Amino acid sequence: MKALVTGANGFTGSHLVKLLEKRGDVVVGLVRKSSNCHRISDCNLELVYGDITDRDSLTAAMTGVDWVFHTAAYVELGIVDGERMARVNIEGTRAVLEVAQGIGVSKMVYCSTIGVFGDTKGKVVNETFQREQADFSGEYDRTKYQAQQLVDEFASKGFPVVSILPSGIFGADDPHFGPVIQQFMKGGLKVWAGGARITGIVHVDDLVAGMILAAEKGTNGEKYIISAGDLSTRDMFGILSQSAGIPIPMEVPKPLVILAGNILDPIGRIFNWQPPISRERVHYIYERCVRVDATKARQELGWNPRSVLEILDEIATIMKRS
Repeated sequence: MKALVTGANGFTGSHLVKLLEKRGDVVVGLVRKSSNCHRISDCNLELVYGDITDRDSLTAAMTGVDWVFHTAAYVELGIVDGERMARVNIEGTRAVLEVAQGIGVSKMVYCSTIGVFGDTKGKVVNETFQREQADFSGEYDRTKYQAQQLVDEFASKGFPVVSILPSGIFGADDPHFGPVIQQFMKGGLKVWAGGARITGIVHVDDLVAGMILAAEKGTNGEKYIISAGDLSTRDMFGILSQSAGIPIPMEVPKPLVILAGNILDPIGRIFNWQPPISRERVHYIYERCVRVDATKARQELGWNPRSVLEILDEIATIMKRS
């Protein structure tokens, strides 16, 4: 097979490129000229340079491919450039869909998020759940939801696209929570906020394996939740604590976290700075809770991921060596 991966230099995209190459597939990667491509420096893929909204670049990248994996996204919580996020997440997805449809690719796999379900208030949901949250928790929530609506619209008109909805994506090279785990494993994380917050977890390598299974076996127009399970942040640090022999971080009182968010948020907006805590991050820590059931992917795709405990143990072992 010949496959295009948008966002090939990213965390998920780079792991997908490596697994496709390991299978013997020919891979094309769409990246920006300014992209840092160190994650794929040892790969043999063909690189096409261009913006995700540039249809000429997309056409050049997609010509002759069988599968398109759309992983490119602007992922951030807190203080973000809403216009840029909408351009990448919504208009970029629209461009990929339109070009893929025009060229006639045999299958597109879209990397969505369980966040499209909105706040489930702790209720465990599956792919049949209809979003109940009327508003949006932030720009990422809004733009990924609207991008998913576009994908669903194209699917309803017969375009062969499947959506993968991952929970929190973990791995030793995870750019989001990975540095936090690394700091903890080195004994440098003394305090934390929101120990009761529930986090869904999937290993990045299991996610990309699920994406390939979706290309091979996924029913056009369907969604597949990809999650190994969930646990509280406190329990996660408890597991890592046993591996590292380091005490669990002290819980910062909720009123202090809220106060810090209220103070730092406007400062961050004035100085175009991403503070460690903001009003949106406070909302995600204490108010928003999305829990999911990945049975469908296991049954229909034959997806068999690592357990949450195996994921955390593997990451801890790798980080102890580094």
